[in-house]
Amino acid sequence: MSYSISLTVNGAQQAVTLDDPRVTLLDLLRERLDLPGTKKGCDRGQCGACTVLIDGRRANSCLALAVTLDGAEVTTIEGLARGETLHPVQAAFIDHDAFQCGYCTPGQIMSAVGLIAEGQAGDDPERIREGMSGNLCRCAAYHGITQAVCDATRRMATDQAETTA
Repeated sequence: MSYSISLTVNGAQQAVTLDDPRVTLLDLLRERLDLPGTKKGCDRGQCGACTVLIDGRRANSCLALAVTLDGAEVTTIEGLARGETLHPVQAAFIDHDAFQCGYCTPGQIMSAVGLIAEGQAGDDPERIREGMSGNLCRCAAYHGITQAVCDATRRMATDQAETTA
């Protein structure tokens, strides 16, 4: 039996036929939609390397069955930048050297984007560390990550204030 789903990935409508209902969103993104930026870390929802936004909320794509996402809107790391213009979180990660090996970076960035959108980041480093605790970094770049999220939160609030003024 096959299952047909339709979802929006990084703004593009995708119609997909799944032969197996156990296909995860992570595998669909990487293997079928050629979006390798979302990383497969633990494949158990413990490391956060596969974090994406599903309907604007942070989610571990290794735990999300693709068949359950018919009609969903998915944003991956490939969908953040607008042409040559980096998303403010991406720019802040570069500015604060918030990565070392880079393997966890896409998941960290996606989690940070979600955290900020949820209004949970603020400028309190402890609050940010707690909000990002589902994303592990084997290189221990947590200080830079926290600084980057703080900075991006400020940048995005300033940009939003200027846009609404």
